[in-house]
Amino acid sequence: MVVCAPGMGDLRSEYRYLAPRLVDVGYRVATMDLRGHGDSDATFERYDDVAAGGDLLALIRELGGPAVVIGNSMSAGAAVWAAAQEPELIMGLVLIGPFVREVPVGRFATLAFRGVMLPPWSSMAWNAYYKRLLPGRPPDDLDEHRERIRASMRRPGHARAFRRTTHTSHAPAEARLGDVRAPVLVVMGADDPDFPDPEAEARLIADRLSAQVCMVPNAGHYPQTEYPEIVAPAVIEFVRSIG
Repeated sequence: MVVCAPGMGDLRSEYRYLAPRLVDVGYRVATMDLRGHGDSDATFERYDDVAAGGDLLALIRELGGPAVVIGNSMSAGAAVWAAAQEPELIMGLVLIGPFVREVPVGRFATLAFRGVMLPPWSSMAWNAYYKRLLPGRPPDDLDEHRERIRASMRRPGHARAFRRTTHTSHAPAEARLGDVRAPVLVVMGADDPDFPDPEAEARLIADRLSAQVCMVPNAGHYPQTEYPEIVAPAVIEFVRSIG
């Protein structure tokens, strides 16, 4: 079984190109929304890595795990925390564009990002920024997907939940890196604008998790969407290697 969790500000449909390929080769696949995103409600007290990690574990238990977890961006941190917390439920991790630590981007950049995510322009600002995250080969349905994100943020409480999610610290995930025993594949877009040096970040994470690395040329923060013909075979080979 494979469970896929999306990044902050995105929806479980970000796996619309990867999940079917996993199903086609025989895997049971579940995709989930983050709290206050998509079909989730926005009545929670927490919207951070640990909360998302707990939700992953709850879903895996409900589905009769264990599972391989695919986590993109913030959900990679959640997946790391979950694998350290309940290793018996996590067979392996695929970390895509992973935030598993506090990446040094500078206080000004952080404050500027949070500033533009304040009301009333947060939805517009995120939607504009989202397009920049796919610098290589954006999918043909990108505009439709961005509209789904906009519609999600118009749901009651969702814009507020998103803003709270932008304050997530990845320190709890980084603190548990040494406790992860599951095999790990790191997938990183070579042109991911969220990292000062995407390849260096991928190698750093790989060193700390004894992970394999798949660098995707020209791709940004969503390589599984831009280049599924590269990412899907790498993920399938990794999942098969786990047994």
